[in-house]
Amino acid sequence: MAEYFDRIAHRYDRWYETGTGRYVDRTEKWLIFSMLRSEGGRALDLGCGTGNYTAELHRRGFYVVGLDASERMLEIARKKLPSVRFIHGDAYHLPFPEESFDVVLSVTMFEFIHRPEEVVAEIYRVLKPGGEVIIGTMNGRSLWFLFKRIKSIFTETAYRYARFYTSGELERLLLSSGFREVESAGVIFFPSFWPFPALAERVDRKCYRKCRGLAAFVAVRGVKD
Repeated sequence: MAEYFDRIAHRYDRWYETGTGRYVDRTEKWLIFSMLRSEGGRALDLGCGTGNYTAELHRRGFYVVGLDASERMLEIARKKLPSVRFIHGDAYHLPFPEESFDVVLSVTMFEFIHRPEEVVAEIYRVLKPGGEVIIGTMNGRSLWFLFKRIKSIFTETAYRYARFYTSGELERLLLSSGFREVESAGVIFFPSFWPFPALAERVDRKCYRKCRGLAAFVAVRGVKD
């Protein structure tokens, strides 16, 4: 996967410049940061890519470190945020001491790892007691998931190699690793060609809890005991 993301790094951010990309990015960030309770401290953006969420954590006043397996993605992130520390590393073996972070955030990385339990154990290790983790992924039961899977049959995309999760699977993953106060939510209920983003956002903000099983993007939060 690192080789794949190295190949597409130069065009990765272009999607965020499209109408759909702006809506998705805005909505997913609204969900993630509405779930985050911490208002500052040390944060790890795990699977940071080109630094999209790293930049938002930095803007909110966190001392943030970004880690990714793709060196080409990190090159772009470093140009965006020259004052932030970015590390080329492995999510299975985080290069940090125990209890290093108040927050670990990982958005659209878990789709591309094969042993999620090991990564969650590493997250638990590097979090301080009372620290929180938020993991965001595509929902394996959404219409977006079906569309992306079909598209990947004919065109090589990252989703050809991805594993998707439901909100229940994410909750069980955290609970089995010792996290408490586990909760999940989801957004984006209309297909990518839906022409009324304002209506879609109203639905997102009304249904993100009770309809999360149908959402394209789901997030789970937990606290280290």
